[in-house]
Amino acid sequence: MTSRERWRAILERKPVDRAPCDIWATNEVFEMLCKHFDCGSRWDVIDKLNIDAPYTANPIYTGPMLSKDCDIWGVKCRDVDYGTGVYHEVAFAPLADIENIEDLKNHSWPLADWFDYSHIHQEIDAHSCRPIRAGYIEPFLIYARMRGLERAMIDLIDNIELVEYAFDFIFDFAISQFERILDVADGQIDIAFTAEDLGSQTGPLFSSQIFRRLHKNRFQKYIDLAHQAGAYAFFHTDGACRDFIPELIEIGVDILNPIQWVCPGMERTGLKTDFSQSLVFHGGVENQNILPFGTPEDVREEVIQCFETLGANGGYICAPCHNIQPNTPVENILEMYKTIREIASNAKYID
Repeated sequence: MTSRERWRAILERKPVDRAPCDIWATNEVFEMLCKHFDCGSRWDVIDKLNIDAPYTANPIYTGPMLSKDCDIWGVKCRDVDYGTGVYHEVAFAPLADIENIEDLKNHSWPLADWFDYSHIHQEIDAHSCRPIRAGYIEPFLIYARMRGLERAMIDLIDNIELVEYAFDFIFDFAISQFERILDVADGQIDIAFTAEDLGSQTGPLFSSQIFRRLHKNRFQKYIDLAHQAGAYAFFHTDGACRDFIPELIEIGVDILNPIQWVCPGMERTGLKTDFSQSLVFHGGVENQNILPFGTPEDVREEVIQCFETLGANGGYICAPCHNIQPNTPVENILEMYKTIREIASNAKYID
């Protein structure tokens, strides 16, 4: 089977030749792996490790000229070196000083018209052996980058109408852009990417009331659009998010990522028992301690445990539970995918 056929079969609850796997990693990690394999690109690495990573079909920005280090939301960033790598962190939040909805209306919100979609069909054809992913929406993250994280969290309590109004702008843009992608993709999008970090390391980041007021119906509209086009809804949420899983299922989420099982309520066996009839699980391989600091044998055992729990009777795409960081030994990464190759065709993980 091709990688695309594997993903589609898992999502359609059909048998596969082997359980699919994926990779999330920082640029520095891909550079390390390119050096190890003496190859030129992340796709070379993905092929070397026999990974079923999706190809993301993105439009090309052709809108108004952006100032240096500024994104379409007006957020300016700078590179922050954290020792072993670099992250692009917010340096200027354009909504930091706004006080009311009228100020929001005057902000220069991005338009779907600022992008060119004409090349997407050709890109899909060129990567037809891989699952095709498209779309992006992560509303509170976008709002927090525009507003500043502390102010954005306070707004949830003392100015939630402002957050709602901003969410309408953010979702309108994301849905309009996704509609354009779907129009030119001609039914070839397999996965719609949706996200919001609903949990922290120790518990929920939002109350259920805030989730229902801000997120639920808006995400429902986006996911309905994906389903109407024959795509499956992939939802990324870090942390202790178990409280939200029944409602994510209710709005049509098909794939849950990244399964940060060290967090309260996220134990793998419990998730599999309670939600496997409705969800495919993506991720699971612990990368805060085991991948960076464990031995290759620890990594091997972790992968086996993920398959024994999340992968029992299928419905699992093995991957790290977020981006592999550059303090991770190459030998641990190689052991992860070596173990996957050895056990992913076991009958109890593919049916």
